[in-house]
Amino acid sequence: MTDLERTSPNLVQWLKYTAGRPLPASMRGWVENDLVGRGAVPKHLFRAMIPFLPIFIGFFVLFPGPLWLRGSMFLLGFLLAMFFTLAYMEPNRARRLELNGLPPDLQSARKRAAAQDERTRYESQHPRK
Repeated sequence: MTDLERTSPNLVQWLKYTAGRPLPASMRGWVENDLVGRGAVPKHLFRAMIPFLPIFIGFFVLFPGPLWLRGSMFLLGFLLAMFFTLAYMEPNRARRLELNGLPPDLQSARKRAAAQDERTRYESQHPRK
């Protein structure tokens, strides 16, 4: 199967996708599901931690000191990485959508339905005159 026929990435393509490279157009459905589908937040958190793995491993292997100190370094690095990953999740998601030829403001069907329900509720409580 060639890259033009595939609908989901292989390991090398996924690692490039994790590093910010776009996937072929035949995988747009997979990208959409990955970024706005069910479980998009945990997928994003996992994907964002992959580039930090060498740093986390380095804390354990390269730094001298007791295990608790190296574990504390790992924990601090992990918490900071998680904080910034969560803080910049929406801009990263929008950019990744845009790189793969999808609209950057794309939302899941559940979010669109919730926004429509909120709009309907608002309009029923505050009718236009």
